[in-house]
Amino acid sequence: MSGGRTYTSTRRQEQARQTRRAILDAAARLFVDPGYAATRLTTVAAEAGVAVQTLYAVFGSKRQLLSELVDVTIAGDDTPVALPDRAFVAEIRALPGARDRLARFARHLTETHERQAQVMLALAGAATADADAAAVWRKNLEDRQRGMTMFAADLATTGELRDDLTPERIADVLWLAQDVRNYDRLVRERGWTSEQFRQWYVDTVAGAILTATR
Repeated sequence: MSGGRTYTSTRRQEQARQTRRAILDAAARLFVDPGYAATRLTTVAAEAGVAVQTLYAVFGSKRQLLSELVDVTIAGDDTPVALPDRAFVAEIRALPGARDRLARFARHLTETHERQAQVMLALAGAATADADAAAVWRKNLEDRQRGMTMFAADLATTGELRDDLTPERIADVLWLAQDVRNYDRLVRERGWTSEQFRQWYVDTVAGAILTATR
């Protein structure tokens, strides 16, 4: 009996995960076009093939759906592992030099932008007119600032950062350089390759924050 209950529970968990994924995928499409403000949750539910009551049961509100969509799009999956605890962070910290760490982060950043650009640009646009979207956008900015503060601290351990820049200034440079709008303008608008974007990131950031001897 216990084996049957375990199987049933596992099957239900997988069904719940698939339902959640279907709703997030539908929201990702619709919040981009026709846009967050123009999209009703009934439309998202219909696109996902679920009842709107199911959508509310899973996410509770349109704002929460948007917030979780942003988190999943950035992370690339819905595994409950915080970004600082993900494998790429350990890989960055294991590298000896600051430029090597920037190059590994640039690879992660480019992969993330490839996934998230449309959603994040749609969020930025929605934030200008919708209070809930603005709150989610502000949270994302704050999360990115905290992330880049930690990255700045990791880079400082190499001893290769300019000593005339404060840790806050270093974090600000990193925060600005990782903005999705840089990727959008260079890759999506100007036709750069992903490799060219990665090299631009490394060269630009290294030139701004590393000592000239490096």
